Amino acid sequence: MARVLQVVVAGVVVAVGQGGVAAPAVSAPLPMVPWVGSEPQGVRAPGAALADGVTGTLLWSREASTPVPIASIAKVMTALVVVSSGDLERAVTVPSEAIGYCVRHDGSTAGLAAGEVLTARALLYALMLPSGCDAAYTLAESFGPGQEGFIARMNDTASHIGMGGTQFTDPSGLPVPTDYSTYSTPADLVSLGLRAMMLPAFREIAGARDFHLAAGPGHREHHWHTTNQLLHRYPGAVGIKTGWTDAAGSCLLFETVRAGIPMIGVVLHSSPGSGAVAVDDAERMLRWVYDPLFAALPIG
Repeated sequence: MARVLQVVVAGVVVAVGQGGVAAPAVSAPLPMVPWVGSEPQGVRAPGAALADGVTGTLLWSREASTPVPIASIAKVMTALVVVSSGDLERAVTVPSEAIGYCVRHDGSTAGLAAGEVLTARALLYALMLPSGCDAAYTLAESFGPGQEGFIARMNDTASHIGMGGTQFTDPSGLPVPTDYSTYSTPADLVSLGLRAMMLPAFREIAGARDFHLAAGPGHREHHWHTTNQLLHRYPGAVGIKTGWTDAAGSCLLFETVRAGIPMIGVVLHSSPGSGAVAVDDAERMLRWVYDPLFAALPIG
């Protein structure tokens, strides 16, 4: 089935599909878009999807409806629940159990210390940039309230968005209680990313390369750097989140905006352990969709 993308060129809505371009009646005809092929070449991820970043229409996918572990991409839902709560200046105390939780499950951390008091906004940077499982646990305790209450909110939000192939059992995406307890599909994750990136606060955090928190009365100094190397490597990258566990492999949920044209996509289990392979998969997908547009349409 031909898939269609609508873009705006010189104020005209243009439908771009694998067969070419169709447009409403205009004064001058628009050129045909020569798609490179039926699909991006060399993508290693067994599960992947690439969509129009405005409507969420899938342009290409592989196993779009197959549920698999998603590792720390689950933190996107954690952030979405917190941002949607609208209380980002709330003072939140890091519980001692947040530290033990990371240690027990060998989770990535933001280097938080028990008893530190940070705003929810600062904790979101700790969650999204270094992928802090300590931040995820802390936010869940405060906004659930409690872990079970928060996980219920994650699943309720997933249901509301229409993520029928998704389940959350942990705010970090760690293998709790099993490797396959938290799972989603490529199509569902595109929907999640699209919804989250509509929120300005989330979008700002997801696109940050680093964040410095000066020492304050209730907390130490922190300096967090993103794990998302696509933000450094690909022009127009604006987010979103990396993930890795043994079961999930290397994953990446991403969004880009080039020449005003947004794209959103995901790759799942690109490699057993190399984040660079996930970035390469994302770049291959993005070149497949952007390069023909730039070559055929007057958008530079």
